[in-house]
Amino acid sequence: MWWVYIVALVVVLFDQASKWIVVRQMEVGESIPVIDSFFLITSHRNTGAAWGILEGQMLFFYVITFVVIGFVVYYINKYAKDSKWLAISLAFILGGAIGNFIDRLFRKEVVDFFDLYFGSYNYPIFNIADSSLVVGVIAMLIYTIIDERKKKRSAN
Repeated sequence: MWWVYIVALVVVLFDQASKWIVVRQMEVGESIPVIDSFFLITSHRNTGAAWGILEGQMLFFYVITFVVIGFVVYYINKYAKDSKWLAISLAFILGGAIGNFIDRLFRKEVVDFFDLYFGSYNYPIFNIADSSLVVGVIAMLIYTIIDERKKKRSAN
């Protein structure tokens, strides 16, 4: 199962490299249009969680992230060897959790930069770690639904 940790490490490396570039090359609040009126790279900082909730609660995030990382590592070692789909989803969750944890630990804030507009709605700015977490959770949900259906079919 070592390859699962390599996938998580790749996520962390891409996440941290992209954040490093944004911090070094852009001022906070600066935006670079990528796709006009839809996708921008915007240098933003977040001291909370998604959508800025629980802003400034660093100790809470340290504890929660430590628990999540422990839980994910346990699940990788106990259950992921039976399913590559589950292993990959957990690797993405692990990489995303570690990526944002590094920011909170060393910067006391998370660097966000993907800025999407849907008409007049501005989706909350996010980063590679956030994307990895979302992809991992969605993949795990899909895996769980498919696995439950297989179990029901084999029980009948």
